[in-house]
Amino acid sequence: MTVSLEHPGRRRHEGSALAEAVVDCAVYSGGRRQGGRVPLHEAVERASEHDDGFVWIGLFQPDAACLAQVAQEFDLHPLAVEDAVNAHQRPKLEVFGEALFVVLKTVRYVDSAEVIETGELMLFVGERYVVSVRHGAASDLGDVRADLEARPDALAHGPQAVLHAVLDRVVDGYLPAAEAVEDDVDEIELQVFSGDRHQPTERIYKLKREVLEFRRSVEPLEPVTERLTSGTVPRVGEQTTAWFRDVHDHVQRAGDMVGSLDELLDSALSASLAQVSAQQNDDMRKISAWVAIAGANTLVAGVYGMNFENMPELRWEYGYYAVLALMAVISVVLYRGFKANDWL
Repeated sequence: MTVSLEHPGRRRHEGSALAEAVVDCAVYSGGRRQGGRVPLHEAVERASEHDDGFVWIGLFQPDAACLAQVAQEFDLHPLAVEDAVNAHQRPKLEVFGEALFVVLKTVRYVDSAEVIETGELMLFVGERYVVSVRHGAASDLGDVRADLEARPDALAHGPQAVLHAVLDRVVDGYLPAAEAVEDDVDEIELQVFSGDRHQPTERIYKLKREVLEFRRSVEPLEPVTERLTSGTVPRVGEQTTAWFRDVHDHVQRAGDMVGSLDELLDSALSASLAQVSAQQNDDMRKISAWVAIAGANTLVAGVYGMNFENMPELRWEYGYYAVLALMAVISVVLYRGFKANDWL
């Protein structure tokens, strides 16, 4: 007699955790949803009832136990499952037999804080299933599913249609974010060259770090979309290659924009530092000019403060006033000279 060592309370806990992680689970056939939400343990069986049926299950920040149950249902590759649990992956496309594992980075720009918020999406795409795993608040797929269900002609292409719809939505989010960053970069350029003594050096540095995070999300995706247009990737047919080609064009455009923003921030940072250096030099010139004026008068006062007996001016009735007049003339001459040379 075999005795199970698994505690029933633990089994219920894991089932509850999986239910919380599952955002939606549906079966599709002929481009249409078959009924409402389907329990995970019934999804594969119901999809097999249709010649072209497939399951799309959406998960939000599942833990290892949840993903293990899903992996068992769909026979997901262990290495891909490990990546989906750990998250923090670079955008990539991996092929495991006839199944695909795709990692995407979502981007949203918070203009008020000038911060790039990123989310992470993992897609397991097989012949009869799509498993989408989301990490981060910026990666909601509810609208993608609704839009795709409203287009049965596209959804009839099966899992590859889901892959394209998700990828297209992620990439479409790059361009508005890049345009919002561009507006802030324009503001920074105006501030740098406005002559304001308060240079936005710290703001430039912080925004540059955000743009670098943006760049790490976009640039690795270019070879992924290029590969999807090659016609050599399983689960991607010739009929949908044109869809991915359009997405690839958008990725390239977003990559060019982000690269240009990074270069503009480099130039703005260099210009800001140059302005700070110029202001410091200007301050040093002013200080040196006033020190020179004060030094000349100190020299005159020092000469007549030596108290030698053989100094005729000391016994002259108007000597005191003459020395004061001399010091005033020296100060005026030096001041006008420094002013003419833009030192004051």
